[in-house]
Amino acid sequence: MRLVPIEFAKPGDCLAKTIFDNDGRILLREGVALTEAFLVRIRRLQIYSIYINDQYSETMIEDVIKPELRQNAIKAIKETFYSFEKYSLYSNNTNFNEKKFAKEKQAYFESIGSIAKDIIDEIISKKNVMINLVDIKSMDNYTYQHSVNVAIISLVLGVQLQLNQNELYTLCMGALIHDIGKVLIPKDIVLKPGPLTDEEFNTIKEHTTKGYDYLKGCLEISAPARIVALQHHEKMNGKGYPDSVKDISINRFARIVAIADVYDALTSDRPYRKAMSPNDAVEYILSHGDTEFDYEMVKAFSKAVVPYPPGTLVKLSTGDIAVVTAVFPNYPLRPQVKIIKKGTNINSQEISSTVSLIEQLGIVIENVEFSV
Repeated sequence: MRLVPIEFAKPGDCLAKTIFDNDGRILLREGVALTEAFLVRIRRLQIYSIYINDQYSETMIEDVIKPELRQNAIKAIKETFYSFEKYSLYSNNTNFNEKKFAKEKQAYFESIGSIAKDIIDEIISKKNVMINLVDIKSMDNYTYQHSVNVAIISLVLGVQLQLNQNELYTLCMGALIHDIGKVLIPKDIVLKPGPLTDEEFNTIKEHTTKGYDYLKGCLEISAPARIVALQHHEKMNGKGYPDSVKDISINRFARIVAIADVYDALTSDRPYRKAMSPNDAVEYILSHGDTEFDYEMVKAFSKAVVPYPPGTLVKLSTGDIAVVTAVFPNYPLRPQVKIIKKGTNINSQEISSTVSLIEQLGIVIENVEFSV
């Protein structure tokens, strides 16, 4: 199984992961043979990367959490965000029922709290769980899928940082709702297929304060979880927003979510750019440790993320094309690979030979390949 940009998928390829529509219903089930009509349908949903099975990628890539839990989480986030949007539109209407809305709001946040506990239970039940979260995402559902991914990445990092159960719950809640303020930002700005003007970017930045102001009235959300919505774009050097606070003045959970937020955003297709490869996203975060991000947290993150999941095709510095067959905890940049196409370099390896990059320190991965 491997993730490929949609332009590299072709009729006859076997879909390796089920694709859901924006309401969580199955659109195409794993195992189906792709046709040109299916590929057109996927593109219309603005899904730009899919998983396929082929002769090079026999490894099954399991999600960090069960697919049904992921879909339930996305649904809960979507309903909660819509509730906030509805409140902002109708709260000044003379017919608006404040008590009814308060009950609905409580139910939505209790649902998110229950899902947070389920996600935590799944993650802490696994030993040496690592971040392998390059997922099938649609543009329309991006905010909700992103919120769930950020929560999962944050939790894996939280486990690495040895947070206790209560701290993990607070972290997960903060991560799941960190972008709730975006429902009040005009969609034509959020989904703009090009660079934002200064005025538009200033509007985008308002999602932090708008979300935080709304959450202040939600007794179901603890103060440390609420502050994540406000501070997840603050930077260690004080050049973030909305308040330009820096260093330890930034809430600890917000510092964790900041890393997860940027990693998932960079590895997602957006209207204005294609997804960055996981290894390039990791390099970006590593290079901004102590300026944008907490350096100690970045070090923990670099040991927990999987830039080259099993099944990934890579080009080695020897010129060989190989498929990743295993990833080692604490050494995610040095996986085990199997050679599938011999290069012309004098140090090229034989086809079908297995190379452990932990042992072969003179060989490095140069880039990810999508075809042979």
